[in-house]
Amino acid sequence: MAARPPVHHSGTDPGGGAHPEGGAADRSGVPPAIRTEQLTRRFPSGVALDALDLEVYPGEVLALLGPNGAGKTTTIRLLNGVLSPDGGTASVLGLDPAVDGHAVRQRTGVLTENAGLDDRLTARENLEAVARVRGMRPPAARRRVDELLDRFGMGDRADVAVQGASTGQRKRLALARALLHDPELLFLDEPTSGLDPAATRDVVELIGSLASEHGRTVVLCTHFLGEAGRLADRMAVLHRGRLRASGRPADLAAEMWQGVPARVELSAPADARVLGLIRRIDGVLLADPTPDGARVDTLHRDVLARVVRTLVEAGIEVYAATPTPYTLEDVYFAIEERLGFETPEESGGDREPAEVVS
Repeated sequence: MAARPPVHHSGTDPGGGAHPEGGAADRSGVPPAIRTEQLTRRFPSGVALDALDLEVYPGEVLALLGPNGAGKTTTIRLLNGVLSPDGGTASVLGLDPAVDGHAVRQRTGVLTENAGLDDRLTARENLEAVARVRGMRPPAARRRVDELLDRFGMGDRADVAVQGASTGQRKRLALARALLHDPELLFLDEPTSGLDPAATRDVVELIGSLASEHGRTVVLCTHFLGEAGRLADRMAVLHRGRLRASGRPADLAAEMWQGVPARVELSAPADARVLGLIRRIDGVLLADPTPDGARVDTLHRDVLARVVRTLVEAGIEVYAATPTPYTLEDVYFAIEERLGFETPEESGGDREPAEVVS
């Protein structure tokens, strides 16, 4: 079924759809952790970020998505006060990062794709060096370093040079470093890049637990849509420096597709007779054969029960009927197909952000 054009939520909620009741972030009366209005950054060969309007609320995990060169890393650099905008405004934790960059960075943590560790130092020494730069008192710094090394499974390598650490160990150590000062807001740029599946699972679980603590807000840039779908409350898609869609994946999916997809498992692929029975049911929008039965789209979930009842009454054995809601990955690929994503060069405008801790 063809997707309708993705819609960027606007008006009172430029960041996207509200959390459902009981969701990760309650917006009632709470100012956003991040707000941008017409935020723009230009480079000699073009516009890296074009009039970005975005809101991220405390406790949310926002997946900031898009192809290479879309403006994701430029956005992180602007929000962390590493770059200055050419237009528009940004507020991060109530501060203007263009003016109060140091104060912003004291309350945020950044994990870049390149861990940027000092291979000559041990894991403990790497963290202690950052603690000194941040002005942490030695006793408190030592306690925090020990706590993070244990939590991130690096206790047995605390006093071993980082040079021999695996990619997964280096990524965990870099994440510990970003959390050293217990930031309210985390920017994670490709946190699982280069990791094997087991290490990826470990890091994703760590990020999930971090996001649930103390209302911590997370902005996650990643090319791995599966991990984004597991972690993110909302998604924002950039393309050529412009925000093309933002909101909860379920809300965006509802705007792009009619109906609720479901998997109906049968003893064999649905034949013409079975498909005919399904398609005649009021509320069925689509029925196609699959290797183990049929894919059925219905106007609402109640219709699926009628599908099962009709098939059983016709003597057809039904093993299972399971709604399969559209995922963040489905939404992203539909947007990608519509926009024809490319990976344009941005004249250096969307490079990895510098790790500034002061």
